[in-house]
Amino acid sequence: MRRLTRLSQNIRSGLGDSSFLKFTSHIERWVSKVLALAMLVVIFASVSELLIFMVKELFYSPPIGQFGRTLFSIFGLFLNVLIALEILENITAYLKHHVVQAELVIVTSLIAVARKIIILDLEKTAGLDLIALACAILALSISYWIVRKVAPKNIH
Repeated sequence: MRRLTRLSQNIRSGLGDSSFLKFTSHIERWVSKVLALAMLVVIFASVSELLIFMVKELFYSPPIGQFGRTLFSIFGLFLNVLIALEILENITAYLKHHVVQAELVIVTSLIAVARKIIILDLEKTAGLDLIALACAILALSISYWIVRKVAPKNIH
């Protein structure tokens, strides 16, 4: 009977709030570490793709009249790497502080929108798409300004 009572107490204490929160905290850290490792793989793959593309386009393709298009592709690939690095920074900041930092998320979004604008083909883009991008930039810029004004300074 005592064994059954002890088992019942152990189960109840294991299902208590503090034990459950500790368990979910361990799972969050584990998932964050897996995501960080996966993002490192993405970063290395992106950098290698960028290097291969640059070597191929700059040394093995006819450069006459095509460098402008190649340059936009290179800029797009560079910004892909920067976006991946920002996402990795978001993950590592979460691991350090256990809080999603709004400023980092907004900066990552601004880089993603800037990438879209840099590689944008204006001949194939509708006016409504440009207005939507402008609204996204305005909203992200205002959000960034608000977060910078309100947030404590020494989070990093």
